[in-house]
Amino acid sequence: MRHYASYPLSVLAIAVAMLTVSCSTVPVTGRSQLNMIPSSTMLSMSYQQYGDFMQSNQVSRDQSRVQMVQRVGQKIKVAVETYAQQKGWSDQLEGYRWEFNLIESPEINAWCMPGGKVVVYSGILPITQNEEGLAVVMGHEIAHAIAKHGNERMSQGLMTQLGGMALNEALANKPEQTRALYMAAFGLGSQVGVLLPYSRLHESEADRLGLVFMAMAGYNPNEAVGFWQRMAAQKGGQAPPEFLSTHPSDATRIKDLKAAMPEAMKYYRR
Repeated sequence: MRHYASYPLSVLAIAVAMLTVSCSTVPVTGRSQLNMIPSSTMLSMSYQQYGDFMQSNQVSRDQSRVQMVQRVGQKIKVAVETYAQQKGWSDQLEGYRWEFNLIESPEINAWCMPGGKVVVYSGILPITQNEEGLAVVMGHEIAHAIAKHGNERMSQGLMTQLGGMALNEALANKPEQTRALYMAAFGLGSQVGVLLPYSRLHESEADRLGLVFMAMAGYNPNEAVGFWQRMAAQKGGQAPPEFLSTHPSDATRIKDLKAAMPEAMKYYRR
């Protein structure tokens, strides 16, 4: 638990002011979130970091797998745009330049940066097993971006680690720390630290929203349960206790997914 009494009053004042004027709402869940970084700034940083990543990592040459990643990505993209139009927030997708890439790496991972820059690591494909399993992963990662979890995490980092410093000031005066905040916010750096409790909340929100997106894309959301069961088996019981993890425990996640399934199935079209 964080002890706010230990923070300087000036930082607390800044935090209160930012919470007052810099909140947005997460789709589906309706939760208010801290959002103090302009979307245009996040997109610019995203495209820069994404470009650097793609230059230093090997894109898969397995055309069958590459096409599957792109096919799933395109379907979920259409679902996201349709959902946004239905809910009246299409403006939040302005500036998106979607890309879907498969990277050759044994790492079991995938992520989506703001602006729709999606990367899947080949190491996760044996666990996804098929196109619907892949849709679980990509829907989840895209949901993180749509829910602006990275912006929220970075906003929290600016407040807690850089004393509420504005982003432009942080970039000018503490570029390395600011870059580290960005990398951590999008799962490209250490996930352990002051933002830990929020990460589990973000994971749960991305699960719920990701189910809706994959369902709208024509993939059966019930596949999510099987995927996370395979993930649990793959870890062989070696996962850390939930309170030390940035993700919900597998049992908690599966229970929550089952609870969210009726809502997601309303959107499912074969």
